[in-house]
Amino acid sequence: MTNLFEAAGLEKGAPRPLADRLRPTRLGEVVGQDHLVGPDGALTRLIESGSLGSLIFWGPPGTGKTTVARLLAHETTLHFEPISAIFTGVADLKKVFEAARGRRTTGRGTLLFVDEIHRFNRSQQDAFLPVMEDGTITLVGATTENPSFELNAALLSRARVLTFKSLDEEAIGKLLARAEAAEGRKLPLDEDARAALVAMADGDGRASLTLAEEIWRAAKPGEVFDTAGLSRIVQRRAPIYDKGQDGHYNLISALHKTVRGSDPDAALYYLARMLDAGENPLYIGRRLVRMAVEDIGLADPQALVVANAAKDAYDYLGSPEGELALAQATVYLATAPKSNAVYTAFKAAMRTAKEHGSLTPPKTILNAPTKLMKQEDYGAGYRYDHDEPDAFSGQDYWPERLGRQQFYDPVERGFERDIRKRMEWWAKLRAERGE
Repeated sequence: MTNLFEAAGLEKGAPRPLADRLRPTRLGEVVGQDHLVGPDGALTRLIESGSLGSLIFWGPPGTGKTTVARLLAHETTLHFEPISAIFTGVADLKKVFEAARGRRTTGRGTLLFVDEIHRFNRSQQDAFLPVMEDGTITLVGATTENPSFELNAALLSRARVLTFKSLDEEAIGKLLARAEAAEGRKLPLDEDARAALVAMADGDGRASLTLAEEIWRAAKPGEVFDTAGLSRIVQRRAPIYDKGQDGHYNLISALHKTVRGSDPDAALYYLARMLDAGENPLYIGRRLVRMAVEDIGLADPQALVVANAAKDAYDYLGSPEGELALAQATVYLATAPKSNAVYTAFKAAMRTAKEHGSLTPPKTILNAPTKLMKQEDYGAGYRYDHDEPDAFSGQDYWPERLGRQQFYDPVERGFERDIRKRMEWWAKLRAERGE
């Protein structure tokens, strides 16, 4: 069976990468995951309880999933057995399970770490179920994909999902400081270049240390790189964002407001600025989806479809081809009729729901699946709208203590103009029928 780290090219005697040399030796050294390994973290509590259980680690690359799994084995005295779903077949799994059974007879358990667990197909995932149930292994699976979609429901029901977060600027900064301490030298970067390096890492701790190694290898004695020099060395464009990331927020704000303000040319300009600066295009795609629901809404219901399609098209095509889909969506949103009526209505509905608590809906519109509920008049007097004139009964659906409310006020633009006419007609019918 191929060892996980041998498969990655870490042969005996070969120089160990900086990221591997700086791998934490205890949970307290893990950065950026305090919600898991901090003093009150979920994993900390599990370890203190003495009952670890099987786990699924879900999060982006370079956030510490493998490291934390290894440290868990140390904290719990379990034997650590790492495998990768990319290199492991059913025959290999059987060998791992047999070894775990043998180990169990000596009184020692096994923490089986499965990297890229989502790459196992459904039948392979099922193979874990009996050895999880009888305690032969404690499974810790790592995945960058949504477990709800990629893992069997049966497997998920036997494991707890813990989410790892992308490392923030502070966490990346701590890693770089550790690297400098370990190397006994500072990174040859000026202040702006160092901030650009943090942005380039994009929340990936391993990537930040790999970039640091590239910089040290490339630097001549006494040389200090600015952002332009950094870009040449690592062969990727440094984001044109300042250390506090004000530039990042300024540009996304500018893009959002130019779309809201129906200026497609300005919107394209700020889109180009962000892409040129190295912003993650999928982040932009997600923000376009937000613009579609916040600023356009039902004035043009197609806007959400277009924005989602653009995000998916980029995810499928990548750069540079997929960037055109983002540009197309940006122009569509900027030129669409605008309305925040649904956005405003939803906020008002949420306020009302929180203020008034658990009010019971009128019995008229409640189902009565049992005899007792029928005796209590559940569903009594309900009028089936399709049997009413104009397919509209106009009956009162509101809790008695709350009374009728109006949150949604469609604008006289785009498709909402038609919705407004429809709602006014229903209000007229309701008044005529005395509801």
